[in-house]
Amino acid sequence: MKVFIAGIDGYLGWPLALYLNARGHSVAGIDNGYRRLLVREMGGGTITPIQGPIKRKNFARNMGIEFEMGDACGSMVDRFKKFKPDAIVHLAEIPSAPYSMAGFGECWLTFINNSKTTLNILWAMKDVCPEAHLVKLGTMGEYGTPDIDIPEGHFPVEFRNRLAMLPFPRQPGSFYHATKCADSINVELACKLWGLRSTDVMQGVVFGTRTDEMGNNEKLLTRFDIDECFGTAINRFCAQAVIEHPITVYGKGMQKRGFIPLRDSMQCLGIAIENPPEAGEYRVFNQFEGTYTLVSLARRVERIGASLGLKTEINYIENPRIEEEKHYYNPDCKELPRLGYRPTRAVTREITSVLQDLMKYKDRIEKFKDRLIPEVRWDGTKRKSERL
Repeated sequence: MKVFIAGIDGYLGWPLALYLNARGHSVAGIDNGYRRLLVREMGGGTITPIQGPIKRKNFARNMGIEFEMGDACGSMVDRFKKFKPDAIVHLAEIPSAPYSMAGFGECWLTFINNSKTTLNILWAMKDVCPEAHLVKLGTMGEYGTPDIDIPEGHFPVEFRNRLAMLPFPRQPGSFYHATKCADSINVELACKLWGLRSTDVMQGVVFGTRTDEMGNNEKLLTRFDIDECFGTAINRFCAQAVIEHPITVYGKGMQKRGFIPLRDSMQCLGIAIENPPEAGEYRVFNQFEGTYTLVSLARRVERIGASLGLKTEINYIENPRIEEEKHYYNPDCKELPRLGYRPTRAVTREITSVLQDLMKYKDRIEKFKDRLIPEVRWDGTKRKSERL
């Protein structure tokens, strides 16, 4: 297949390009470097020593991957005409709830970038390649934490003796999640109006440092962020453990979410790409390996770290977010296993791998350790969270 990746330089985009290339697909992609820029803007930096964009572009082309620096908000028509994609993977969005809550400018940029890239890709598909399959990355955060089970996208609703399949109600917890909800509505509408086909992947929190395709080659590593805006929970916990910094859990840590290792995310996205829906069909896959409370994951990191000679402790700090800290959470994840997804590693084994990888970059973690404690608050203020 010919697969075009919008956002090819990101945490997920780069390993996905390597994964698909290794499976024999023809891969091309575009990236405007926003992730690199915004992480620096927030005072952070990648812990893994990734290549600069020009070196990465040249390295990718030597592997047969067409890597272009450019903006998915710009014209995609010419790019799609040239490449003629069978599938388009949309990862070209600002993927951060805290960033969207940092101020009006950050919030507006998140809305503009995420909405414009999605609509731009949809209109270009309509005009150039309406038969292509759009794999759009959503987030489990679109659903919120309702007090009922969470289906995969749609569920039956009976009202006044009539039954219909309707989209599951969205309950975004940040302005970023609100943009993802809007994306889902726009993609489903485009499928209905123009006969496009799309898979909306509601992904859990991704963690990990590497995939099989990277091996031990540092030139193939993807980025790894630990700052409050672009670092995710397990990745941040592991970085804290490596420098023997207290593992910081928001509130009581009873918030429950879906999590998935980076290598499993690649497997799931590959399955979605290789099994397209029918024309006009909008389908939703929930993508995660399992659901865990944050405190249970922090305890695993603490325990595994101790087995590796790391001395750390768990600190409970003020939760900068406005969210339920103890809640019911039972989402479905049936479609990807039905198509062949099998978890490749237990969470414990993957955390061990992350800790071992990060030990080589301890000095780089120390450089950015001041970004480990959150200061962006959901009430619109900024203040470092204090220990409870």
